[in-house]
Amino acid sequence: MEDCKVYHRHLRSLGYCNSGLRKWFAREGVDWQDFLDNGISCAWLRSKNNAMATRAVELAEREAK
Repeated sequence: MEDCKVYHRHLRSLGYCNSGLRKWFAREGVDWQDFLDNGISCAWLRSKNNAMATRAVELAEREAK
């Protein structure tokens, strides 16, 4: 399957707060505005081995089917 993207709407639908997301993205070196504009790779999120990121990937993958 071609790599999907996770968008802000996915994270918000899971109840994730912008404040926490911005802090986590900053620690990971992800530009917040670029994420808002373009989303982020499911593969990159999956590589973080983070339960919250995995939930977002699973949601985006279900939606892409």
